[in-house]
Amino acid sequence: MKKLLKIFKNSKVKMVTILSFLFFIYTSICAISYANYISNDISNSVFRLHVIANSDSEIDQNLKYTVRDCLLKYMNTLCTNCSSKEEAISIAQQNIENFRKIALDTIKNEGFDYSVNISIGNFEFPTKYYGDISLPAGYYDALKVEIGEAKGQNWWCVMFPPLCFTDASSGIVPEESKEDLENSLTDEEFAIVSDTNSLNIKLKFKLLEFLNNTGLITAKK
Repeated sequence: MKKLLKIFKNSKVKMVTILSFLFFIYTSICAISYANYISNDISNSVFRLHVIANSDSEIDQNLKYTVRDCLLKYMNTLCTNCSSKEEAISIAQQNIENFRKIALDTIKNEGFDYSVNISIGNFEFPTKYYGDISLPAGYYDALKVEIGEAKGQNWWCVMFPPLCFTDASSGIVPEESKEDLENSLTDEEFAIVSDTNSLNIKLKFKLLEFLNNTGLITAKK
């Protein structure tokens, strides 16, 4: 212990220690600011769909995909000429009862009598990969669809710009959809969401997840 105290009495060691601490503080602030900026800006550019199945049974999961497909088809007819997320949300809010009716009719046609709860709000999302496109964890505006008891697995995708592929097994987002997303984001943001194989991008995503989970990120509204 005495040896350690002697070392710290050395002015050069003191200076290095102080500078190292200040550098750590500086990089931490920069990292938080960067993550906050990226998360907020990406979340402000997209409107997502969140469908929760009644349960994890195979039939309930398949029903979830059928409901999803019908809702996406309807949304695409409504938002053919949408130019912004705000416009897409406004249209969805005006037609929320139609979304509910379509979901209920689809469920009934498939032979079930589950209830449906649909809401539009700002919800927490995990990091999600859509083939060769990915979105970082954070809070996003979304149309949330809860089928029955809503105790099953989720389906997440993007309603605006339209990134959803109706084939659940598909691993590639259409080029046209990627172009729409690219037009909604900055070059750096699009590079982050489209370069899923980059170690640097994965590290940035981990940073976003960590800061989001610890409450140091302010994406939530």
